[in-house]
Amino acid sequence: MQINPTKYKLINVATNREFDDAGWLLDDPMAEKPSLIRTVYEKKQLFPKDNSYGIYKFADWLPISRMMQGSCAPVTFKSKGLAEYLKLDNLFITFSGYFPTIGANMTSCSFKETEAYSVCGRITTEMKGVLVVASAGNTARAFAKVCSDNNIPLLLCVPEDNLNALWFDKPLNDCVKLICSKSGCDYFDAIHLGNIAVKSDKYYAEGGAKNVARRDGMATTMLSATTFIGEIPNYYFQAVGSGTGAIAAWEANLRLIADGRFSNKKAKLMLSQNLPFIPMIDAWNADSRELLPFCEHEARKQVEEIDAKVLSNRKPPYGVTGGLFDAMKDTQGEFFAINNDGARKAAELFEKLEGIDIHPAAAVATASLIQAAKENKIDKSQIIMLNITGGGENLFKKTCELHYLKPNHIFEMNPNENDVLKVVEGLF
Repeated sequence: MQINPTKYKLINVATNREFDDAGWLLDDPMAEKPSLIRTVYEKKQLFPKDNSYGIYKFADWLPISRMMQGSCAPVTFKSKGLAEYLKLDNLFITFSGYFPTIGANMTSCSFKETEAYSVCGRITTEMKGVLVVASAGNTARAFAKVCSDNNIPLLLCVPEDNLNALWFDKPLNDCVKLICSKSGCDYFDAIHLGNIAVKSDKYYAEGGAKNVARRDGMATTMLSATTFIGEIPNYYFQAVGSGTGAIAAWEANLRLIADGRFSNKKAKLMLSQNLPFIPMIDAWNADSRELLPFCEHEARKQVEEIDAKVLSNRKPPYGVTGGLFDAMKDTQGEFFAINNDGARKAAELFEKLEGIDIHPAAAVATASLIQAAKENKIDKSQIIMLNITGGGENLFKKTCELHYLKPNHIFEMNPNENDVLKVVEGLF
């Protein structure tokens, strides 16, 4: 199944300068100050293809040149059990994971697949070198699956403490390599390894939140919900580590308004973090565009305590122009701080009422919805979207023998740059 390259331009959010994508731009090359860039699609209205295209059913609004094999789009359904429990008239759940009963077949069990299939679809056949992805776990699993299945060279950088997240239903292609920051390090240390690796001419950075393909891939959750419901939701619930998924939902919302068929509403971003690690909540409550200063040692300690390790980004795209601060301001958003106990209870309740297990981050989001409903912070008659960013892992693991990716090298904290480059240059 082939697909024509999507026609689009890029725009600097801060200056509105529009320019062509030179192939793998992560910034405006003429920018004088940091700003996210966005895609501006030639097609102003969205016409989804059928489900056989997987995530590429939304190809009109994905910056891709080709399709990868094996994708699945997020699935939206109207809640019965949780909606009745919380007395919500119009609760819609967008599920990214493994739940065959509803047609969800993401075998990584995470919405990070939406990023991986979009980013890899942006890679042109002319591009050479090895893609570098830093991750706290789920993103690495998704990219490893997609790159292995499609023979795309990939270097993963993951904290050693998160290796249990790198499980697969079959051995991976040798095109996927893994380096780790030693036990006691966190996601930021893994990002540091990736930043060193891309100083070698052999490698290029995936780009994280700066990559428009990553954000537009994640935006398919909002596209799934809106096209299923027929209009833009009033509320959008999600747990955030970097906030990239929420930025993506906001950007999709703006495109859907411009489409003209789905109302002109801006969904109120109802976002959550896992106590005690809540740097974006602290900044938001102080009405600060910049994250507040915090002790690195204390931050590492907090990350060790949280169940939802994927929510542990210490340098998220929060204050940058077009980032999460702007998204929250534009939608009059709210933040919720959820502890481990609240998230665990929410996960148990979700599985009981909706019939599927969910990841800790999705449980944090569910707990925030429960809190908002109990505290009357939402209009219970309006359309609510709950973004379940991962689930079905327990169900999926019962169906197959698991294979774990082993590190090619484990580095000490704050390793010597030359030592890292020597190792990574010899991997491929």
